[in-house]
Amino acid sequence: MPKVSSVIVPYATYLRVYEPLAAFPEPERSHWARYARRADRPSYQDELRRSLADLVPTPPVPVPVHESSDAFVLQADGVLCVCPWRTRLRGWQALQELPEELPKPVLDAVLPEVVRRQATQDYERWLVRNPDARPWIRTATWQVPLHWFVLVADEERRFDKGSGEIPPMLRYQTPMVQARRRVARALRALKDGIDEGPLIDGLVDVGRWLEEFHPRSTVELDYGGLVHTLPAGELEDDHSAADVAEGIEALRQGDGAAAGTAYARLVERWRAVRDRRSAN
Repeated sequence: MPKVSSVIVPYATYLRVYEPLAAFPEPERSHWARYARRADRPSYQDELRRSLADLVPTPPVPVPVHESSDAFVLQADGVLCVCPWRTRLRGWQALQELPEELPKPVLDAVLPEVVRRQATQDYERWLVRNPDARPWIRTATWQVPLHWFVLVADEERRFDKGSGEIPPMLRYQTPMVQARRRVARALRALKDGIDEGPLIDGLVDVGRWLEEFHPRSTVELDYGGLVHTLPAGELEDDHSAADVAEGIEALRQGDGAAAGTAYARLVERWRAVRDRRSAN
């Protein structure tokens, strides 16, 4: 996950998969069963704080030395599900994406090239031993990728305004079977309507990722730290999943004009969010 600076990390959004215990082999299954009974399990904010703590040493630690043994836990229809953090793996993967996120002089200043090179070599060696590794959490900064909204529905939206020291919260949760079904339906409509484009590419990629998990998993889309940069009213009025669904349905009905209107609404909303990045 992005860990380079406090400018990037707090404004991250997340796509998480929670798998049932049955999906894990022993002894990992027993570990997560014991872990789920703990009363002191870390929170979403704890994961962020631990990531930022690695920025304190000189040079900074881009990737943890050891893999995290923590996870997020939820009950879905009476089934205990866990979402392992896999912070080390996500750190390595985020490191590969940093040249696209930061200008080289800035990147060299916050994370020297020799540190990045060593981390990349460590990752390559690790991948030889773990060729099938994949994260349970995907991360994006200063946006929710539009294809993520295909996985969820507006009625699955959970919004809390927050109060006092409790920040607002905006999340969606959906069963894995629903997420996969929506991806398949959206891909058919998009390929029939627009042939190719980043939305199709993103859906193909996330669809392949979802296939790696147990069918009784739960998928969660979380606005994460992005809630701190969006005005309360704007956040409350954000129904991007409904806009995406409207656009895809319009394509399915052959109404290109309505699909274009829904898409333009989405693009304008999220362009305004990304513009805040350069304003800070």
